[in-house]
Amino acid sequence: MVDGILEREDVQGWRNKTWQRVKAIGKRPQLDRDLHDEVAFHLAMREEKNRRAGMAPEAARYAARRQFGSPTSVKERSREMWTLVSVEGLLQDIRFGARKLRKSPGFTFVAVLTLALGIGASTAIFSLIHTVMLKSLPVTSPSELYRLGEATNCCVLDGLQGNFGIFSYSLYQQLQANTPEFTEMAAFGGGLNFLSVRRIGAAGQAVPYVGEFVSGNYFPTFGLRAYRGRLLGASDDQPNAPPAAVMSYRTWREHYSFDPSVIGGSFLVNGHPATVVGVAAPEFFGETLRRDPPDFWVPLADEPLLRPDGSLLTHPELHWLYIVGRIKPEAKPTQVEARVTLEVQQWLASQGQIPETFRVEIAKQHVTLSPAGGGVARLRTNYADGLRVLAAASGLVLLIACANVANLLLAKGTAERAQTAMRVALGAPRWRLIRQALTEGLMLGLLGGAAGLAVAYVGTQVILSLAFRGAHYVPIDAAPSLPVLAFAALLSVLTSVIFAAAPAWINSRADASEALRGSQRSIPEGSSVPQKSLIVLQAALSLVLLAGAGLLTESLRNLENQQFGFETDGRLIVKVDPGLAGYTADRLDGLYRALRERLGQIPGVESVSLSLYSPMSDNNWSSGVSIEGRPAPANPGDFDGASWLRVSAGYFETIGTRLTRGRFLDEGDTPGSRHVAVINETFARKHFPNADPLGKHFGLGDAAHAADYEVVGVVADAKYEDARDVAWPTFFRPLLQTEKFRDQADQSAEIRSNWIHDIELRVSGRPQNLQPLIRETLASIDPNMPVVDMMTFGEQVTRNFNQERLLARLAGIFGLLALALASIGLYGMLAYNVARRRQEIGIRMALGAARSGILRMVLGEALLLAGLGVAVGIPCALAANHLLISMLFGLKPTNPVILSTVTAFLLLVAMAAACFPAHQASAVDPMVALRHE
Repeated sequence: MVDGILEREDVQGWRNKTWQRVKAIGKRPQLDRDLHDEVAFHLAMREEKNRRAGMAPEAARYAARRQFGSPTSVKERSREMWTLVSVEGLLQDIRFGARKLRKSPGFTFVAVLTLALGIGASTAIFSLIHTVMLKSLPVTSPSELYRLGEATNCCVLDGLQGNFGIFSYSLYQQLQANTPEFTEMAAFGGGLNFLSVRRIGAAGQAVPYVGEFVSGNYFPTFGLRAYRGRLLGASDDQPNAPPAAVMSYRTWREHYSFDPSVIGGSFLVNGHPATVVGVAAPEFFGETLRRDPPDFWVPLADEPLLRPDGSLLTHPELHWLYIVGRIKPEAKPTQVEARVTLEVQQWLASQGQIPETFRVEIAKQHVTLSPAGGGVARLRTNYADGLRVLAAASGLVLLIACANVANLLLAKGTAERAQTAMRVALGAPRWRLIRQALTEGLMLGLLGGAAGLAVAYVGTQVILSLAFRGAHYVPIDAAPSLPVLAFAALLSVLTSVIFAAAPAWINSRADASEALRGSQRSIPEGSSVPQKSLIVLQAALSLVLLAGAGLLTESLRNLENQQFGFETDGRLIVKVDPGLAGYTADRLDGLYRALRERLGQIPGVESVSLSLYSPMSDNNWSSGVSIEGRPAPANPGDFDGASWLRVSAGYFETIGTRLTRGRFLDEGDTPGSRHVAVINETFARKHFPNADPLGKHFGLGDAAHAADYEVVGVVADAKYEDARDVAWPTFFRPLLQTEKFRDQADQSAEIRSNWIHDIELRVSGRPQNLQPLIRETLASIDPNMPVVDMMTFGEQVTRNFNQERLLARLAGIFGLLALALASIGLYGMLAYNVARRRQEIGIRMALGAARSGILRMVLGEALLLAGLGVAVGIPCALAANHLLISMLFGLKPTNPVILSTVTAFLLLVAMAAACFPAHQASAVDPMVALRHE
């Protein structure tokens, strides 16, 4: 009992003492004055006592000091009683470090700028990695969300998938009703749709907005609340419910200026009245991080109303919905996955439209449950490898920056060797010297980190502009978030340790005897070895980055300059959607004639064509085909497939695809004429090997349609989807020539394929100059059909290489930045060595050395260091380049031309960096140097 009381009293006493010492830190000036006065009082008392004992005044004063001891030691011991020694020492180191940095503004500026570039580059890449790879959706309990499937298939599939990731509405209803392990299960379109929106009573044309069809429990599944009004509910997702929509906060802000009357207001959506019931939360952009996210969310029940001729909702065989659910806490994902897989198999077995030949494959179908807290991982999948490469490259830049600052600190420490030696001679412990140097390094690191945030902000904006070229909006904020700030702070501390530790240790080894004999008269043997080693390291890492950047840049050039099979110069692509203006199938023929006729009358327009989609527009329609006279394959996996699209007359002439046999599609290919098709060379080689394809027949789907289309022409191969792959087998059908299919999926696709999305124009002069006139012409044809987008054909193709361009540009920037830092480091080391060896050079010249010889000596040293860096860097570059194989197009990672070019460039820059120090060395006056000595 007593021991416990005493222990508590001891703890309380320790706390009180600690608190008093903490408070003393803020009262330091007053306490120092009081201590000084107290020491002076004791000395005066002892001196007075000695005088009374008969000592002379001078002797009494010296005797008092001997009796009292060193006033400085007494003050230090007293301070230890009322201050925290470690905190006090740290504050002293901070004050001393700040004073040193302030007295060396040039050194501080270069070091902070170097660190800012390195830390800023890494922080910018981490900001993107955090947003794309790590950040959760702004929803309630994101860890409870799971997606059924993991593939990002878009946008409509039929038949079997193997690993199901996209579902029909009928299958969604089945899963929702029979999977109790989910508290909520929401569905939404696998792709976005354009909506024609105009406020009722407002003047002007309808405006195209991005819309997404979602189930009524979409927002409750994510646990979201409305910013204004209300969100969609189950009652909105009913067949007879009044059409409703939720507007995004960004759309409300940018297009309607926070107008409160929008909530509850009536709008025409694709020509049908609908009510905007609310505005989503500002931070919510949808379930998928992507460019141009939804402006409106519309119930699935309204899909047949808004897309009457292309509706997917009532077709159980068409899969077009993603599914995300909130799993119960007690449910195990593996068990839920097995249950969902069984439900999908049972549903497939119950569908009568699946051919008997495919039913053996049903048992192989399965569903993978994937975490959906971060949303649908489309960007994560597409950019994962590229972000890893950029993270590695930025890490190498940061390492070079650390080596550069370490070199600066080594040079600075060598210049201050006399001062350090004097401090050692006066009794300063080496650990204290190391701590002070590390504190100075930490201050540099924190300053560099603070400046690096500005670099990161600008860098993130540059990255976004490269990665999402052509986007109107990207829901990624360039401003650093709290995790990014924490990363920058941690990186600043780590870099401080990296670049300051070795110089601190080396500089603390100063010999105390140097202070007595004069340190400036001798230079320790090998004192520049650490600096030279760091230069070699920087050169090697720079070569690795330059080689990688060269490969990625050349790969991008190969991609952009390859033979696509069409011409982009003088071509313009106009994106439209007649469905947004309410066009039905019977009105399309008149619209298409008006479009070609009126647009063709514009001065400067040489030809006009229409198509379901145009090359490299991120769209592809494909299906199985049957060849007349050829039996259907016994194994469903061997079923022949091909891409296809509908085009108007003049299509191939407009985009510049060459005819190799037969004829193009022309004005005579009407809905009532013979049904024909044009095929590409790959289709001909695959389906009609060793035979003349002209006059042959084939069709979509099974053998019952094998004679539907007659081949009337063969065109050269052209790339429509994947620029890295060879051209896919493709056939082209005239617009509005339709067939009758028993299979509902095929019939739905047949109908939907007649609505064009692209207009191609071949023009003279600059295509951009015609855009205003084209918009006016389209508005005069139908003011309710908005222009979704308009761009040059070259721009459309270029947007396909946004990721490759991002990698190439940033790798190039990082490589040049690394080379610049390495050359600055080489210049600084050579300039310092020249200044340090000034007397030696003077003696050499006094003894007859020629200025050219001194010049060669300095340049030779630079060339030697750069050459050693190249010798180390080439094997490293070859190893690193093999990691880029999947990202390269048209060249090998061991490309000798690129490796030789970057090596020569590095050596040239190294020699340029050495020129000024070499000139300074050769300009040394021997008499001045010897007089100084």
